[in-house]
Amino acid sequence: MRKGMLALAMLAALTVAEGVRAQGIYIGPQAGYQRARDADEGDFLGGIALRTKFSQAFGVEGSINYRQEEFEDDAVTVRSWPVMVTGLIYPIPFVYGSVGGGWFHTTFDYSDELNDAGTNDNTESEFGWHFGGGVEIPLGRVALAADIRYVFLDYDFDGLPGRDIDSNFYMVTLGILFNPFGSPDLDY
Repeated sequence: MRKGMLALAMLAALTVAEGVRAQGIYIGPQAGYQRARDADEGDFLGGIALRTKFSQAFGVEGSINYRQEEFEDDAVTVRSWPVMVTGLIYPIPFVYGSVGGGWFHTTFDYSDELNDAGTNDNTESEFGWHFGGGVEIPLGRVALAADIRYVFLDYDFDGLPGRDIDSNFYMVTLGILFNPFGSPDLDY
């Protein structure tokens, strides 16, 4: 009985692994820069992305990043970590457009002096949309990806045509994505 269960588990694992390999799964670190619309300067961020292509024209990416900023002589520390899901559309093999949504979590940590004055640490979460584009350069089992995404938090898209639309912030990222399964030529 145990041998049969083990053989079945191994067959299932091989089937799943082959399906993942055929789809072209890539995972790797991202580094980037984020700047709010009205900010004097931006700040660097880091994270990880998981990307797969379903065909030569369509793919999807999940990512999580982290960024930390200090304000007012270290009286306030702001930590943010966006969790995004992005659809990728490849009009030509190495260039893509991106559109998606995500949760943007922000934690405000105040100094002891501000906490004593009644300002409490808190975390806020907002849903946001993003769109942008980028390039993806395949190098065998590695791909380099660079893109820009404009993020709109709690945005109401009513009356979209003919209106000025300002994003809350933009993100520029560079990622090194590795394919541990050595995917076939379907990817590019």
